[in-house]
Amino acid sequence: MPKPTPVTPDAPARIRTPLLTQEWLDLAFIHWAVDPAVVTALLPRGTVADTHDGVTYVGLVAFRMHRVGWLRMPGVSYLGTFPETNVRLYSVDEHGRRGVVFRSMDASRLIPVVMGRAGFRLPYLWSRMSVRQAGDTVTYTSSRRWPGPRGAYSRITVRTGERIEEPTELEHFLTARWGMHNAFFGGPERLAFLPNHHPRWPLYRAELLTCKENLITAAGLPAPSGAPASVLYSPGVPVRLGRPARPAGIPTP
Repeated sequence: MPKPTPVTPDAPARIRTPLLTQEWLDLAFIHWAVDPAVVTALLPRGTVADTHDGVTYVGLVAFRMHRVGWLRMPGVSYLGTFPETNVRLYSVDEHGRRGVVFRSMDASRLIPVVMGRAGFRLPYLWSRMSVRQAGDTVTYTSSRRWPGPRGAYSRITVRTGERIEEPTELEHFLTARWGMHNAFFGGPERLAFLPNHHPRWPLYRAELLTCKENLITAAGLPAPSGAPASVLYSPGVPVRLGRPARPAGIPTP
């Protein structure tokens, strides 16, 4: 693998013709440090674990997806708006492109779940979910319906704190991820990279008040041990997703 591209808080290139537009709102980023060997077998062929100071991370990210739209069409208010909670890993490919790999993507709208699974081969799962805000606390809940394991759940509550004026290198590493790796086009050998673009994250310190979940173990990972290495909150950003680049190609924004 070549040397990974630098971690940058701003997207490296604009996406002039988006495949999808959406907003990611009220995000809680919760991360645990793990040995890269723990996740190696769970990453797509053609990628390795991306590391910071010798370790990689398992992320539990809960948020509200808002007004997903195709191409330049307006976002859809009902079908395109729903809570989502992801279990994700951090990856780098043979071109040095840093990205994320989703191990599970719980969402509360069945039609987007089916479309994500069938059209993009993403691990979307249909769940009962809610996001509730009360003052400076946000609570995210999920309970899986289909395809399983049924009953996989999460209940997360964070208290937001002060705005982070200068995020650390680790905080940029965990949040400034400008694409995903996935086998969009067929079998596991058909790795591709789907780029994204959005403004620099507005990040806030956060305190984890409650974290009861088994989504991480349901995604094939060991249960977290100890306190998270990082807990962050963001009110969100508008996002543009580009077209997946096939294995040999560098994505064209």
